[in-house]
Amino acid sequence: MDFELNEEQRAFAETARQFANERLAPQAAEWDEKQIFPKEVLREAGELGFLSLYVPEEQGGLGLSRLDASIIFEQLSMGCTSTTAFMTIHNMVSWMIASFATEQAKAAFCPKLLTGEWLASYCLTEANAGSDAASLTTTAVKKGDSYVLNGAKAFISGAGETDVLVVMARTGSDGSKATGASGISAFIVPAEAAGISYGRKEPKMGWNSQPTRAVTFENVEVPAVNLLGSEGEGFKFAMKVLDGGRINIASCSLGTAQHALNQAKQYVTERQQFGQSLSQFQSVQFKLADMATELVAARQLVRYASTKLDRQDPEATAYCAMAKRFATDIGFKVCDQALQLYGGYGYIKEYSLERHFRDVRVHQILEGTNEIMRLIISRRVLKEGTELL
Repeated sequence: MDFELNEEQRAFAETARQFANERLAPQAAEWDEKQIFPKEVLREAGELGFLSLYVPEEQGGLGLSRLDASIIFEQLSMGCTSTTAFMTIHNMVSWMIASFATEQAKAAFCPKLLTGEWLASYCLTEANAGSDAASLTTTAVKKGDSYVLNGAKAFISGAGETDVLVVMARTGSDGSKATGASGISAFIVPAEAAGISYGRKEPKMGWNSQPTRAVTFENVEVPAVNLLGSEGEGFKFAMKVLDGGRINIASCSLGTAQHALNQAKQYVTERQQFGQSLSQFQSVQFKLADMATELVAARQLVRYASTKLDRQDPEATAYCAMAKRFATDIGFKVCDQALQLYGGYGYIKEYSLERHFRDVRVHQILEGTNEIMRLIISRRVLKEGTELL
């Protein structure tokens, strides 16, 4: 098994690193403090292909593997965690539309989504349907050549600022007969369609460079050609998206933690106490050693799970859950320990450690909480005849 990056992957990583250093990192603190959604920078990212990483080439995307995308997202998140996390969401939506939409809808939406001219949000979560996504109640009732959507979504990243929504809704003759996961369908909805309203921009602990709002649908008409796949396939698509989404958000945790570790290493080398640099104290050396070891272990698990997903391994879902659980826990832990090494300075906004700490905390919650990840993993472990290797 070869753990080394190939020449092409190194080139992708270098391009992403350069973009992170030049276009993300210098403005990340301002975006966080002023809650600025950096649309122009996101469009620049689109021009480089960062908004269509694994969209099929025949639809205009780069057609990269999930492993390649993970490597790129890790580098980008070293510049700004929150903005990179939004890029991962946009990639998810672009991939869904490019993979499952009608040819008419692909022609209408893909060109502008892939370049970043249009930005996209993913609407699955509801106020009473978070971890239990299959219990969502938003409905889509077929009327002639259209569907009429009613309901509400919660915690939608980019909502109110994006141009396109992919919405999961319950279909059936009256919008309620098909229960459970089998009754859920997915739709492409223009964000400014009549009947859509947006809640307040939620004041958040982190992820402040992207707005988070509730979205309400009141008799919103959506052309039938905007249905992804067939009726009842929405939840299947959502689960496909979530496997990749878990790899994506794990990768963002890796990049943020690596940046925090790099900063901590520099700080303890320069900071003097008791007549010597902090790096000369064994307790500090051991902490750095543990941080680096756990971060490398998390990175290898994320890349292994990415490979499983690329190969469509039957156990890919379990490995993606393991990678998400481990990498997001370790990412937060490393940022926390890096802040501790900074002492009081780590708590001050002049330094970026407190922002890293805030931004990675939500990674343990979204794309399925880490408790749900443990549930997914344990079910596979307990299944007779299953051995995860």
